[in-house]
Amino acid sequence: MTSLGDKGSVQTQTKVLSQGCWTQVSCLCCVSERVEPLVLIQLSHNVQPVTKRWLISLIEASKRHGGERATEDLGLCKKYRNEEMVAFSYHDRDNFTNVDDMQEFLTLAERQYIVKIELDSLQAQKKQRIPGVPEAPGVLKAWENICQKLERAGVIKDIFPLHDQQRLNEVGRRWSSKKQIWRQPLDAIQSYFGGTVAFYFSFLQFYTWALVPPAFLGLVLTFLLPAGGLGSGVVKEQAGEWVMEEEEDYGPSVSGHMVQAVFSMLWSTLFIEFWKRRSSSLSHRWGTRHLTERFAEPRPGFHGTLGINPVTGRLEPLFPEWQRQLRVGLVSLPLVGLFLGLVVLGMTGFYHGEALVQGFHQDSGSLFSGALLYLPSIAHTVYTNILKNVYHTVAMQLTKWENHREESSFQNHHTTKVLLFTFFNNFAVLFHIAFYKQDLPLLRKKLASLLIWNQLVNQLTEVVVPFIVDRFLSAPHKKEQEDNLEVDKLRAQRSLPPFPGLFAEYIELLLKFGYLSLFSCVYPLTAVLLLLNNITEIPGDAYKICKLFRKPFSAPVSNMGVWQTAFEVLGFVSVMSNCWLLLLSPRVQKFCLEGGISGKNIILFAILVEHVLILVKMILAFMIPAEPDWVRIKREQIEFHSMQALGQQAMEPLWESLSVLLPFKCWFGLGGSLESAAMTRVERRI
Repeated sequence: MTSLGDKGSVQTQTKVLSQGCWTQVSCLCCVSERVEPLVLIQLSHNVQPVTKRWLISLIEASKRHGGERATEDLGLCKKYRNEEMVAFSYHDRDNFTNVDDMQEFLTLAERQYIVKIELDSLQAQKKQRIPGVPEAPGVLKAWENICQKLERAGVIKDIFPLHDQQRLNEVGRRWSSKKQIWRQPLDAIQSYFGGTVAFYFSFLQFYTWALVPPAFLGLVLTFLLPAGGLGSGVVKEQAGEWVMEEEEDYGPSVSGHMVQAVFSMLWSTLFIEFWKRRSSSLSHRWGTRHLTERFAEPRPGFHGTLGINPVTGRLEPLFPEWQRQLRVGLVSLPLVGLFLGLVVLGMTGFYHGEALVQGFHQDSGSLFSGALLYLPSIAHTVYTNILKNVYHTVAMQLTKWENHREESSFQNHHTTKVLLFTFFNNFAVLFHIAFYKQDLPLLRKKLASLLIWNQLVNQLTEVVVPFIVDRFLSAPHKKEQEDNLEVDKLRAQRSLPPFPGLFAEYIELLLKFGYLSLFSCVYPLTAVLLLLNNITEIPGDAYKICKLFRKPFSAPVSNMGVWQTAFEVLGFVSVMSNCWLLLLSPRVQKFCLEGGISGKNIILFAILVEHVLILVKMILAFMIPAEPDWVRIKREQIEFHSMQALGQQAMEPLWESLSVLLPFKCWFGLGGSLESAAMTRVERRI
């Protein structure tokens, strides 16, 4: 645990569990005999006592640096004496507020993450054998990560941060309030769960507010304006003229269709740009605007040839960037493309199989042929699920093989791979219906069924089922108490499943954003359904993270990372999608034909409108700054303060060297002027 020592120094304390007993680990300079632990290390039931003592001795050994040094290494900003957020400098630590009280200086999430950094930094200085572990899995190579080696050897079963029940209850009480759906306690969430969780919920809240205008427009277009129908017909060329074969269908009028399409494209741009501003203000408020992960220690899974880092001067594994790029370009990209092709192949096979069984049923009309109608859907579902599971495994192994140094780079590359597959897997069918079959009524029905059905399934699987399991199935086990109440609390946390991360939640938000931005002109009520879903999503996700999972480690982050880029890409794709959906609308085509515009000119006009709207999106993105003026000013102040701190740090040894002149000031009255002149010249050079 991170606790206060002499002069604000930080020590690392953990709980080690093995063979039914608990051992508290602390360094020798801890001033409190009873300190609430932050991190639990679960050992195997058959671990040898000598192995446990050896691990405890490593943890109790003096650390590379305390919490203050880690704060500086991470690039965190903390409150300065003038109440401004400034990049923390260890040499200037006395001018920061609460620096002598680590409970106030660092949030709970930051202290737990620093403990994780310390554990991940445990490396063997030379080749040695782990006491009490068989020789084959128990030999440590020089500079090998000790915790990872112990996990592979079966000594360590798990490492996870512990809940502070009092703080958790307070955060949960404020979070679960119905009044907080539209205004969540983001600062409390960030302090307890960390920036990763806080940015997700701040984005979810911002997204929910942003859905109000398109939801209102969708209601107006659906219920207040006269329906003109989008139609399911097509325009064909007959005898040199373009004519339309049309089937009536309910939907907005031509003008409403165009208004919804243009509004969706502009809305997606404004939404992303204003979220960037919101994100930058939050990262400044939470002190994560100037993170320096590229200078931190490599992630535990990183490997390479041992050498001197040319930037930091530290001895660490080195891996050439060109080799990583070669692996990505020659292996990862082709394999990802292969799986995307398999997605398209499965979709094509599904439609061919569906056509075959429908033809067979029309010819036969038997009960057996009627049952066969469900076979293509079942086969496609099984095929898709198997392919998804295989791809997720391949994507993870590929990302590990690419050997990224920073954890954020590893996560971004893995997320990008999964995003590409998810996009194809979920939107390929919709694009096929829209642009190949050109059946807009079917597209509208498909969208409605996806939105309604997915919302029901998500609420059942993510909230209702876990709630029932937690309340009725796990309750009897929770009542079994140990003699030691503290042990009972820690065992209860150990029994919870690990937090799976926010990947599934972000994927869900991205897919729904895609439904809205890509196809809402076909189904204007999309935003209404998404708004209702988000209102139930916020308390549901809050309940899950507070009650159903272990507390996660949370690295400081300055934004949503690659997810923000994914939303931006969907915004650009929405321009092309909506323009061509407008072109395919028989009502719009009829409107153009009645105006004397030929079919070829309609296509050219759609391309022109597409390029104009892309240009408008780019102009809007350029005109709306990614950070508010006050954040920009604060950022420049932080950079200026950092330059001053570096200058003062560089001048400290010069001051010490020139201090030998002070006796001359007393003897001859000359030292003061000589010292002043010398320091003036030094300051000018610096």
